[in-house]
Amino acid sequence: MTEITIYIGLDDTDIPGSRGTGRLAHDVAIAVSEKYRAYAITRHQLFVDDRIPYTSHNSNAVVHVDASGPDVCREIFDISKQAMLDQFLEGSDPGLAVGDADQILPPLIVMAQDAKTTVLDQELPRALAKNLGIRLEGLGGTEDGVIGAMAGLGLAATKDDGRFLLLGSLRTIMKETDVETLLSNGVDSVYLPDGRQVTSGIIRLGGGENKKKKDNRYPKPSAVAGKTVLFVKEREDGIYQAYMRR
Repeated sequence: MTEITIYIGLDDTDIPGSRGTGRLAHDVAIAVSEKYRAYAITRHQLFVDDRIPYTSHNSNAVVHVDASGPDVCREIFDISKQAMLDQFLEGSDPGLAVGDADQILPPLIVMAQDAKTTVLDQELPRALAKNLGIRLEGLGGTEDGVIGAMAGLGLAATKDDGRFLLLGSLRTIMKETDVETLLSNGVDSVYLPDGRQVTSGIIRLGGGENKKKKDNRYPKPSAVAGKTVLFVKEREDGIYQAYMRR
């Protein structure tokens, strides 16, 4: 079955002390949602290496839009570009990529996987964009953000990488919830690291290892083998602590 999704990849949009790329992705999603349904945002971890300039974690963000077609891709690219330019920060090196699901072919996925373990330059991402018909543009600075923007498309399309920053109404679930609520709001399953599936009980959000990060107090499940999975650690009988995988 053909997937109907347009992916918007963003990277290198921030500078030290500014809000991150994930926050800007939310604003892009809001702008796009005036015409199309942006149903998810995922975060993807790229290679951390001293040879790669990055602000804090070297991660990108991808907005998932329920739409398809070349004309729609062009329109979504223009909307996203304007939203990013409106918040451009001097000193950042942003890149923007927009592609339909059927444009994200194996060579791009392999390049995206390489971006998690290897230092890349702009040559290959730009060549892939040209040959696959994907809209790609650097929006300032060195334009190195085109690397992560293209990598984001490839990683998101596998549905086997990254974690969700936005999915349905999950952001409205704060601090503590139960497994049943998660399963009725977009999470496919809840697992402990040792493979045991959690089908009932209380899930604490935030606190634990993330107690200083207020934005972690809502569920951020991972994309694993086409499923949306929240990983938890057992605290006591019937009570679990959610944790985020990179």
